[in-house]
Amino acid sequence: MAVRHKVTATLPYLMRTIRKESPNLSQSHQPLPSLRRAFSLYDQINLIDNVPDDQLRFQGYTATGFTVNGVDYEGSVLCVGNLLMSWTPKILSEITPESLSVFKLIRPVPEILILGSGRYVDRVNPEVRRFVRSTGMKLEELDSRNAASTYNILNEEGRIVAAAMLPYGVSS
Repeated sequence: MAVRHKVTATLPYLMRTIRKESPNLSQSHQPLPSLRRAFSLYDQINLIDNVPDDQLRFQGYTATGFTVNGVDYEGSVLCVGNLLMSWTPKILSEITPESLSVFKLIRPVPEILILGSGRYVDRVNPEVRRFVRSTGMKLEELDSRNAASTYNILNEEGRIVAAAMLPYGVSS
């Protein structure tokens, strides 16, 4: 019965979304791939656009930044829960324990820190790994496109997650 209620509450939103014209995306702006699925009316419906307005969601990326909740951000970003801030590192070698020092203050501590290293998966230095472990978080190092998608999924699941993202155009 709860599934039927969720379906009837979600269908009007889905119809409004389908009717809207999709924006003309330039070649430099690429939407993130969706890993979410929609099931039949008898199963749970899980729609990618059915996200609360106050929840951060990466919607796209460029070589120089990201689109989060419909707003374009240039440069590196740091996301903690539903807080997004500009982040200083421009390349992987600039990521240090000092650049991640905000995690000494944040409570509750996120379960995982997703590190988007730009176009390619590169490893941070061992000092950064030790710092992240000392805060109680796990570190997941991915390219920025996959890091954004992973952040979206974990955040939508209600997990306490953080992301430190370099723009996709960065390569070390």
